[in-house]
Formats: sequence, C-alpha cells, structure tokens
Amino acid sequence: MSEARGLVTTVLGRDHPLYDDVVLLTSELATNAILHTRSGAGGSFTVTVISSETAVRVLVTDAGSDGPPCVCRTSPQSTSGRGLPLIEALSHRWGFTRQDGSTTVWFELLQERVPAGAAL
Repeated sequence: MSEARGLVTTVLGRDHPLYDDVVLLTSELATNAILHTRSGAGGSFTVTVISSETAVRVLVTDAGSDGPPCVCRTSPQSTSGRGLPLIEALSHRWGFTRQDGSTTVWFELLQERVPAGAAL
C-alpha cells in the first residue's frame, strides 16, 4: 500500500488540494484488493492515477473475487468494512467493472473552483 500512496504523491504532489483525500481513498482500495480478492493470495493489483485541472480519478484493478464489491454496512464496533462506504461518502463518483476475471474499482474527486475575487 505504501507504493500506492507513493504513486499518488508522485502524480499529484503533496500540495495538491485533493491530496489527503486521494491518498486515503487509494489506500482503502489497495487494502480491499489485498484483503478481498485473489490479488491478496500471491497475485498483484494495478493502481492508475489520472489528474486534470478539474478532477482526479484513481482506478485499482485487482485479480478479481467470487462476488462484486460490496458497500456493506457494519456495526460501530466492527474493525473493518468501512472502505467502500468511505469511498461512497467522500468521492464525487465511484464505481466498478468486472471483466475477464479482474475487477476495477474507481473513484473520482472534483476540484472545487473558487470564483475569481472570492475570499478564502
């Protein structure tokens, strides 16, 4: 997962306004790839970070699993199961595709534009 966070740092830089959220959500998807897919059983996964002036999109492609990703609700006492609900809560859009035995889960964060002359 440190490599996934490092990729975000390389692509965006620590000064990017979405950096903290992108690192957090990328780490969640990387963790899910390791814990819930065949990638964690000796396989691998790929992280792609795409940045533009208006948005950042991250895609994590893993070795697939028996079922689709689940936005399962957990109890407050649970120590896991909050990854996709966190993605759902913090991202502007997210989704997944399953193809040829692999799964790609992605999220997108939009940069808020401050109108010229507006006070911060």
